[in-house]
Amino acid sequence: MAEPAGTVELLVTGPKKGEPLAYVPSVRVRAAHGIEGDRYFCSEPYADATRDLTLIEAEALEALQREHGIVLEAREARRNVVTRGISLNPLVGRRFVLGDVQCIGMKLCEPCAYLESMTHPGLMRGLAHRGGLRAAIVNDGTIAVGDDVVPL
Repeated sequence: MAEPAGTVELLVTGPKKGEPLAYVPSVRVRAAHGIEGDRYFCSEPYADATRDLTLIEAEALEALQREHGIVLEAREARRNVVTRGISLNPLVGRRFVLGDVQCIGMKLCEPCAYLESMTHPGLMRGLAHRGGLRAAIVNDGTIAVGDDVVPL
């Protein structure tokens, strides 16, 4: 396997729609279903694999503050996995591993007007093209804070 390019810095889930998201030390994931216990977990396989998992770079959140003066707590970004040390955009169309879970980068996860309305004006512009990655989960497994992120 290739050398780690980054690490899982934080994990975020939300058991019920509309409730605040919470930091957790690890998550159990199922291929084509998502994160067990998360509000978007689906008992039937997703028809749209881009819903399995969302990721964002810690560095993008830091740049948002530095460049736009917007402080966005990781859970406010509404992404499941916060990474450090790896650029996520190049993973579109590629396989990568989070701990023992293999994923496929499906598409960029651009910020939306809903996210901006829940957080800060200017967020969409500040996170444009660095709002994260939507990924499909290939195999069931566990992802934990501190796990390596390894492109394949």
